[in-house]
Amino acid sequence: MSASARVPIEPPGAEPLLQPKRRRYSIAEKRRIVEATFDPKTSVARVAREHGVNANQVFSWRRLYQRGRLGDPVAAAVAPTAELLPVTISEPAIGSGPDGGTTPPVPAPSPTGTIQLQVPRGRLRIEGAVDAESLRMVLQYMLA
Repeated sequence: MSASARVPIEPPGAEPLLQPKRRRYSIAEKRRIVEATFDPKTSVARVAREHGVNANQVFSWRRLYQRGRLGDPVAAAVAPTAELLPVTISEPAIGSGPDGGTTPPVPAPSPTGTIQLQVPRGRLRIEGAVDAESLRMVLQYMLA
């Protein structure tokens, strides 16, 4: 026998350690566990812990349940599912308000931007929409 060989030594009368058997859940048990997770106030992880099941396994069973593969297609039909609704966007008719009366059309947004001027007395920076008359008055004062 080589020096690297290992031989387990067991005390006399000791029984070998047995691996725990994998727990098998019936379809009814799986369905009952999954249905407990549909309560909005309950977390899937908590339900899984209460039943000694990994949360990932419960999520897998939920997918099977929603596809009707846990033996009860009627229960799958009542499972909560997200549903998308069609949406269309259209421009409102001019002159038709929400109360049925007429409303003035919404004015188009005014252009925004920045004007920077280097003048002898310093630098002038104007941000946003500025009408021509206001700009003329500022420039006239700055250059005077």
